[in-house]
Amino acid sequence: MDVAAVEKYLNERIKVDHKRGNLGDAVTISREKALVTVTAQEPFSKRQIRYLMRRYLKRANLRDWLRVVSTGKATYELRYYNIADQEEEGDDEDEE
Repeated sequence: MDVAAVEKYLNERIKVDHKRGNLGDAVTISREKALVTVTAQEPFSKRQIRYLMRRYLKRANLRDWLRVVSTGKATYELRYYNIADQEEEGDDEDEE
């Protein structure tokens, strides 16, 4: 996954005062290796970031393998689905 593409996507899509691309000084987006940080000076909807990340994953055909998980009051992480556990459960059901 290209972190620079995620940063660009968020830059283009985040809305401030109901307008896309109107970040100004209110919202800053920065990138360090595999970490993208969105910092807001005004109250900002955390749900909007999750929505945009899910849309990005869907367009990049990564939605089947990655999910957006809240790890704290102000943070989200991308995590892989735990497919190995699901396959083991499916095998157990077939044996019954």
